[in-house]
Amino acid sequence: MALSAPRSLKYEYDLFVENEIEIYKDSISRTVLLKIGDEAVASLHNQPQFAMDEILLCDEVDKLIRKRLRIPTYATWRKRELRRRAELEEFRRPEHWGVPADSPLAREFHLEPQSHVLVAGAEGANAARYLAAQGCSVTAITSDVPDADGLDPEDAKLLAGRIESVPVGLKEWSPDEPLSAVVCTPAAFAGLTAAERSKVFAILQSATQDGGVHLVDTLIQNHAEPSLSELRRNYKGWTISVLDQGTSSRSFLARKEVA
Repeated sequence: MALSAPRSLKYEYDLFVENEIEIYKDSISRTVLLKIGDEAVASLHNQPQFAMDEILLCDEVDKLIRKRLRIPTYATWRKRELRRRAELEEFRRPEHWGVPADSPLAREFHLEPQSHVLVAGAEGANAARYLAAQGCSVTAITSDVPDADGLDPEDAKLLAGRIESVPVGLKEWSPDEPLSAVVCTPAAFAGLTAAERSKVFAILQSATQDGGVHLVDTLIQNHAEPSLSELRRNYKGWTISVLDQGTSSRSFLARKEVA
């Protein structure tokens, strides 16, 4: 299937103007709208070679409303829109949230907006914020709660409502809606026995949609659980890859097969 061409800025501007005018029409009474119609008729009568028709009258009404709303010209709107897009692009960049561009999180997670993601474990704040910046709905089970403290006010505003912090551990938490992805730092499994970890994995896998992805960071030097061999055992039937993150840790990536 051929991909549709991106919409031009001029087209986006025309949609913006049309939407602003329609919103205004819906916000006023019929009496006020009729008065604007009378103004339009009077304006058209003053024009040379006047010929009344419905389309011409509607266009004139829209022109009057546009003037009332002081809708910016295309040149002004374009400048603002390009600045807004540049700021949004910066907001979505992984480095903006302390996530390396070549990390598994940045390279392997291509999620649709509104996807539900779980982030668990200490030092998961950056991952939670980065995924929220991509438009995901994030549940964060972390000891360093990713609140708005220390964030740029504009970043905090854009992230508002996208991250839900849950003050429980993986052992106590259970999903109430399907998951698209799971991210766990080594601390997420601290204090859990092998049997408890296995149960947690089973719950998270069952809640994950087909095609969903799990990313589990595991320590090497300190031999933190779960080990890579344990992860492989628990993720049978999933597509698995192990990515080195230097000499001290590795990332275990597992993707659920599409049925």
